[in-house]
Amino acid sequence: MTTAFKLYKLIVLYMLNCIDFPLTDSQISEFVLEQGYTDYFKLHQVIGELAEDGLIRKESTHNRTLYYLTGEGEQTVQLLRNDISPEIRKDIETFLLMKKYEFKNEISVKSDYYLNSASEYSVRCQITEQGLPLIDLTVSVPTKSEASTIANNWSAKSQEIYDTVMKTLLR
Repeated sequence: MTTAFKLYKLIVLYMLNCIDFPLTDSQISEFVLEQGYTDYFKLHQVIGELAEDGLIRKESTHNRTLYYLTGEGEQTVQLLRNDISPEIRKDIETFLLMKKYEFKNEISVKSDYYLNSASEYSVRCQITEQGLPLIDLTVSVPTKSEASTIANNWSAKSQEIYDTVMKTLLR
């Protein structure tokens, strides 16, 4: 492993170690690419190798992938922490501090769909807070296209829908 690739891997591991929730592909990319550490293709090679080596775990839905730090990944970043310069660690910490609320909100809204036993599509839409569901809604629709539309619209409309449900149920 080249020194550069080792650094890229440690940057990703350190990012995931600094927070208490998973990060998406685009959230990791935002930091690494904006700072100019490497390009998109090398970053994804690094992420793939980290997952393959069991240092991170990925969870994919139809529209995004979440990355979690594994116990082995946490041990690795603790052992090799000093191989990341203090300046890079500070840049990561500052970036995550500035983006934490935004990133956490992005992660708390989830949607996915699957073909159910009735040969329809079930769309599961969730809003979570600290790993616990605030709302967990599953609807069935006849087509994959409708399922995809609902799943994609959930991100933009979830708060409005949650507010409406709560107001309606609490009357």
